[in-house]
Amino acid sequence: MLKLVKQTGQTIYRIWFYILVAIPILLFFPFLVLFASREAWYPQFFWMARNLWARFILYGMFCFPKVTYEQRLVKRKSYMLVANHTSMLDIMLMLVVSRNPFVFVGKKELVKIPLFGFFYKRVCIMVDRDNTQSRTGVYRRAQRRLQQGLSICIFPEGGVPEEHVLLDKFKDGAFKMAIAHKIPVVPMTFYDNKKRFSFTFLSGGPGKCRARVHSFVETHSIRPEDTAELRTSVRETILNDLTRNS
Repeated sequence: MLKLVKQTGQTIYRIWFYILVAIPILLFFPFLVLFASREAWYPQFFWMARNLWARFILYGMFCFPKVTYEQRLVKRKSYMLVANHTSMLDIMLMLVVSRNPFVFVGKKELVKIPLFGFFYKRVCIMVDRDNTQSRTGVYRRAQRRLQQGLSICIFPEGGVPEEHVLLDKFKDGAFKMAIAHKIPVVPMTFYDNKKRFSFTFLSGGPGKCRARVHSFVETHSIRPEDTAELRTSVRETILNDLTRNS
């Protein structure tokens, strides 16, 4: 009986998440469409996504963000934001962490999500990981966004790892891009999102959503041939922190 009650609660909790995702989109739909229609208006779209969407969802789920900064992002400076990926809450928490407007680079499959996908394909940089031409196009679009003063966010695991994997291997894309554009890499650790809302249906529950922003890694003196070393160093920073604090 107790198990049934728990499973029912977790099912309701999951349905409630999708309701919370939809409510701000429906309420502010005309403004979101307007600000998503031109790249020059993206900072206004980002402000709404951060303050009226991401926070609404996190607090509505009783998932309270708690962010520790080893180093603060400088206003109007571009960065490469990277973090471990375990939950859909990672998107909302990343928006809360960074006041600096940034653009997500993510899988094209997310376009299929109702409502969310409509805006995702208009404001994010989509990549088809099985298509070399698509991956090449990502660099061109990212360069244009960086020239506009925005930052880029990539979850370098390239997807959500298996439930038993603490941190999957990192792919090179984020680090190649950071070196090419000479922007700092900002490693972040998200500790609790898997516990709060994992991709396993009957799981999750309210609580803290802790994040740590680690010291930035400057790339001015890093050569393209040192990409693997940069990737390994950033991954070890996040993995060591996860091991200590998860």
